[in-house]
Amino acid sequence: MPAGQHDRRRWFVLGVVGLAQLMIVLDITVMNIALPSAQRALHFTDADRQWVITAYALAFGSLLLFGGRLGDLFGRRLTFLTGLTGFAVASAVGGASVSFEMLIVARACQGAFGALLAPAALSVLTTTFSDPRERGRAFGVYGAIAGGGGLVGLLLGGVLTEYLSWRWCLYVNLLFAAAAAVGAAALLSPARPSGRGARLDVPGVLLVSGSMFCLVYGLANAATHSWSAPSSWGFLAAGGVLLAAFAAWQFRAPSPLLPPRVVLDRNRGGAFLTILIVGAAMFGLFLFLTYYLQTILGYSPVTTGLAFLPAILMLIVCGQVSNIVLMPRTGPKPLVAVGLLVAAAGMAWLTRIGVHSSYAGAVLGPLVVTGAGLGTTVPAAINTGTFGMAARDAGVASATINVGQQLGGSTGTALLNTIATSAAAAYVASHLSSAIAASPAARGALEAAAAVHGYTVGFWWTSAFFAGGAVLGGALFRRGPLARQAQAPAQVEAVAS
Repeated sequence: MPAGQHDRRRWFVLGVVGLAQLMIVLDITVMNIALPSAQRALHFTDADRQWVITAYALAFGSLLLFGGRLGDLFGRRLTFLTGLTGFAVASAVGGASVSFEMLIVARACQGAFGALLAPAALSVLTTTFSDPRERGRAFGVYGAIAGGGGLVGLLLGGVLTEYLSWRWCLYVNLLFAAAAAVGAAALLSPARPSGRGARLDVPGVLLVSGSMFCLVYGLANAATHSWSAPSSWGFLAAGGVLLAAFAAWQFRAPSPLLPPRVVLDRNRGGAFLTILIVGAAMFGLFLFLTYYLQTILGYSPVTTGLAFLPAILMLIVCGQVSNIVLMPRTGPKPLVAVGLLVAAAGMAWLTRIGVHSSYAGAVLGPLVVTGAGLGTTVPAAINTGTFGMAARDAGVASATINVGQQLGGSTGTALLNTIATSAAAAYVASHLSSAIAASPAARGALEAAAAVHGYTVGFWWTSAFFAGGAVLGGALFRRGPLARQAQAPAQVEAVAS
């Protein structure tokens, strides 16, 4: 094949991978705005509502490492197409749901096939782009999708729910999956699996899947009940024990599910930790600002989604600049540290919101700053986390990136929601008087002020998460461009194997 045609083929592959990743990230948030409509249509309770989100998160988070290793063992093209097909079928079933139980099963199946698809997509990108400059451009696009796809999901969910139906928040995946499947079938070669000869680490699969299930379930339960509930701390404790057992087993397993060489490198360890922290902190931006815009400022779902556009645009622009222009010169260390500090500053600025604030005066500036920080950080971290991986480990390394994002999001959901709710309740208790309690208008004003106070406390904690991540990233990442560190993975592999 001529060189020019081969180059064009690589960029078409990027389009296919980006489309699949966008579909996965969208599905994490697109249903949030559709939930009230789905609840009215299927007649489920407020207590059951969380399971529409949790069922997806449980299956996705529990099976990610397993899905990543399957891609290494049986080939990325096969797992990519299988994940796409299964995700599309599950989406169609979910959109056609006639009962709450049918919707929950469909969401769980979406998560399971997403766990197969997400690592396959990232590992295809990792093995397709090896030139540092092209890799920077490709991961700039991918990082912008990974970081901003959730915001796009809020916009798309609002548009589909308001103008079509909540069911189209699931049906729309059929369009994404069909386009990506056609492209994958035409562009991805049916290469032999890179992990041929290796065996599946069944004890490792059971340990890590059990630990991820317990951790995600415990965190989700803490978000809706309390940290002291046995169903919260019991599952979290069990998840911690299983995760420790999994880590110990990986050093003894003949064919480990997650080879220690994948995570013992300082750069990759720093990248995984960065994605974990960003996943936890971004929850504060998604949830609290969405509620503030809709419940305090009175925005419609569509207007709320449009309000996030400045952050999405800044994330895309800064992702390209950081990965194409800066990354080859500086490496990930300054980009991650500075980017997270910028994001922390944006979230701290957002704490100035009030009950009567305007979007232009209190929200727009912080969104632009936070988007710039995330755009500088996320693509650089994802690029670094998969850099220098042997083909046989590309899938499981990609899955580890996704695990960090998923666990971070679950942790942020539970922790920040608890903090914000407690802060709002304390504000009401300290400001409530008999006169206010007797006046419905005064009571409503107090509840609005308490909600805003809870959001600002959540924003402060989100800012602290970003700042802490900047310190940890600055300490863990090596100095200098990645090209100069190309021998590091091989050295770590020799020590860790």
